Amino acid sequence: MLRILLLGTGPFAVPSLQSLHASQHEVVCAISRPPRGRKPLPAPVQLAAEELGIEVWLPETVNSDEARGKLASYDADLLVVCDYGEILKSSTLASARLGGINLHGSLLPKYRGAAPVQWAILKGDQETGNTIIQMTPGLDAGPCLAIQRIAIDPDETSAELEPRMANLGGQLTLQVVDQLAAGTATPLEQDKALATKAPRLTKEQGLIDWSQPACQIKNQVRALQPWPRAYTHWCRSNEDPLRLIVHRVSIEESFDTPQLTSSGKIVNVDSQLLVATGDGFLRLEEIQPAGKRKMSAEDFLRGQSVQVGDQLS
Repeated sequence: MLRILLLGTGPFAVPSLQSLHASQHEVVCAISRPPRGRKPLPAPVQLAAEELGIEVWLPETVNSDEARGKLASYDADLLVVCDYGEILKSSTLASARLGGINLHGSLLPKYRGAAPVQWAILKGDQETGNTIIQMTPGLDAGPCLAIQRIAIDPDETSAELEPRMANLGGQLTLQVVDQLAAGTATPLEQDKALATKAPRLTKEQGLIDWSQPACQIKNQVRALQPWPRAYTHWCRSNEDPLRLIVHRVSIEESFDTPQLTSSGKIVNVDSQLLVATGDGFLRLEEIQPAGKRKMSAEDFLRGQSVQVGDQLS
């Protein structure tokens, strides 16, 4: 049995916490980032730990001398880190007998960084996975202890894929912890030449460029769920453009137009909202006008005078 300190903040870490708590190992404390923002709310890991009766600690940083002293006081065997939000220094990792391991949502060394799930979908990957690494001070750069491959459904959004990966990752975390306890874990160094980055997404990346191929725009819409979300503007005659958040789209394979159509032009409003792209056509299935609720394209068309030839930009 290992004494474990779990460091996690977001929802991706919750299944690992639950899996370890239900095992033979002891989670002696769950360490999470303190709530922030104008209306601070407890993080998912904090809520999950409190529900399980696990001690919670919310330090501003775990890398200070004071924090490292408290970490050492737990006499932990292992730090388990997932979706935490702070890079741990070598001296912090050394506060546990076996150092630290990290569950990361990609097939490392691909997509090192804060948004690996989103970037996998954005790039059109058909497969992703979870990797558990032995932690070093570098960003997601430590030796791999386990890799779990996961297929991506062609219509799956980040909001749908990430919880599925988290649940599978919780099982993988326990598997590796068991191996560490038994002394059978085998580290494998990453190939640094294959490393790619997955930085946090920005709101600006949500703006749709209709000159891109239909498949790329679909990937953008899928990847940016639930944040920052893809959006465009409907240019209306004699009115200001209306911002539209695009929640779900599909590629239209059968539509045929006898004339060249510029990117972003609405080409069909007959019970569907069909838009020309740089290569192919996209059917907008779920959208959200500024200040309104999310709705189907059919409901939007019934309430708005959308015309063939209107421009999205």
